Amino acid sequence: MSEIAIVEAAVSSLRPPALWTAPEYTGSVADLEAKERALGLRLAEIAGRFFRARFASSLAAEDMVVTDAILRGTEAVRAGIRVFTLQTGRLHAETLAVLDEVKAHYGYDIERFTPDPEAVENYLKNHGLNAFYDSVDLRKSCCGIRKVEPLNRALSHADAWLTGQRREQAVTRSELPFEEMDEARGIPKFNPLADWSEAEVWAYLKRHQVPVNALHAKGYPSIGCEPCTRAVRAGEDVRAGRWWWESKDSKECGLHEQNIKH
Repeated sequence: MSEIAIVEAAVSSLRPPALWTAPEYTGSVADLEAKERALGLRLAEIAGRFFRARFASSLAAEDMVVTDAILRGTEAVRAGIRVFTLQTGRLHAETLAVLDEVKAHYGYDIERFTPDPEAVENYLKNHGLNAFYDSVDLRKSCCGIRKVEPLNRALSHADAWLTGQRREQAVTRSELPFEEMDEARGIPKFNPLADWSEAEVWAYLKRHQVPVNALHAKGYPSIGCEPCTRAVRAGEDVRAGRWWWESKDSKECGLHEQNIKH
């Protein structure tokens, strides 16, 4: 190997890896518009069937598609499906900023549900601030306190709820239906983007100039709590940055426990 080649190889090894970027949509405008119409019809059907439907938004890309479709939807859809988020206490500043952007863009305040302070304090006292790195059980316990319990409160008076999940996102979601029964809460659960591709999500966001989390431009396709989310390299699975120290088969926080096959 020549001296120049050796130097070039050394320099190349020092370059940071290329990070994930939003995919380009290569389909037709007609196909995308058909997907948008289908989404609108699904939301209208949910709003027509239920009186207290709730949409749980993570404020990430997929959920901003659903948020936009609700808030730009018919009066019945806007009134019939309320949007809320789980403010876990460990979200990125960029994620929290989306709440203000939604208020400025749509004039809508997304309702926020926070964890029980006493439960958080007890977890920290017994296990430490970052104990979720130590075992799957401790990680799920943290998620239970910061996400699942607040979700249960948010849905305590709901008669249906919606998510932004897609089948492509993870092996735990590959068989995701449009409608399923949330056995734990005894209400129907809807996944209106189940058949959407990642490229379709980003095409929609760009087409309608939807506010998005600034972390997406920094290599984060999937965003959760700050210590449990990292940027993803180009070519990695889109959820590779979520709980990256765990097996891909366990990567659910408990909000969608039915996705894991026991």
